[in-house]
Amino acid sequence: LSATLLTSTACLGGTACVVTGQPFDTAKVKMQTFPDMYKGIVDCFVKTYKQVGFRGFYKGTTPALVANIAENSVLFMCYGFCQQIVRRIVGVDRKTKLSDLQNAAAGSFASAFATLVLCPTELVKCRLQAMHEMQLSGKIIQGHNTVWSVVKGVIQKDGPLGFYRGLSSTLLREVPGYFFFFGGYELSRTFFASGRSKDELGPIPLLLSGGFGGSCLWIAVYPVDCVKSRIQVLSMAGKQTGFMGTFVTVVRTEGVLALYSGLKPTMIRAFLANGALFLAYEYSRKLMMKQIDSY
Repeated sequence: LSATLLTSTACLGGTACVVTGQPFDTAKVKMQTFPDMYKGIVDCFVKTYKQVGFRGFYKGTTPALVANIAENSVLFMCYGFCQQIVRRIVGVDRKTKLSDLQNAAAGSFASAFATLVLCPTELVKCRLQAMHEMQLSGKIIQGHNTVWSVVKGVIQKDGPLGFYRGLSSTLLREVPGYFFFFGGYELSRTFFASGRSKDELGPIPLLLSGGFGGSCLWIAVYPVDCVKSRIQVLSMAGKQTGFMGTFVTVVRTEGVLALYSGLKPTMIRAFLANGALFLAYEYSRKLMMKQIDSY
């Protein structure tokens, strides 16, 4: 596929991902950053609705949408390129079908490029999602309620490099995470195909395969994501320690289980959102390929 077509399919997939999973993602970030405030997912949803209203579930939707579209555009463009690199490494022809493990490795390589566009937008998203909790906890006096006010605040306080707070933890999450993401997706498709071509799979197997891939990603790297969220959100209140410093502090003061705060809404979101992502991606890709072949 050309870069334009890949970007278009990734945009559709990214939009489907955000629309489906944003409330669960908001609950995840709130529970990761302030685990003492919420007893569980239901408590988080009820308190958010009472304190902020329905719009509270969709705080950070704009940067989430930008983040998903940007990440998926780069990810799927680089995925094809990285597949060719893997083919060269293993010494096979350009048109040779890769194994599920080789596709997982290509996805892992591609995620490193996607991290560069993901980190700044995800920082803005996480700060908007946890702004209410930052004010309630007294860590900040007055919060920023719009995307532009958060962006302006980052530039004024830390400069352009401030958008890359949590870059190392984002990389630590993305590179191994997307190995399991693409690996789980391809393994699941292989299972459902049962010897047939994977391109013949219908919507239900694709939804389940995408959901399985997303679940594999989050189970593998959730503690890393928890540390990343804390770094990106709590750095609003002042200088925050790096990945290892934050990791050790959480384990010492709150225990290992604190690293899994918000796992339940994440797993619900992972299955729904990534199922929608791959379904939208595969069907839009097939549609565009048919249009190309007809010319």
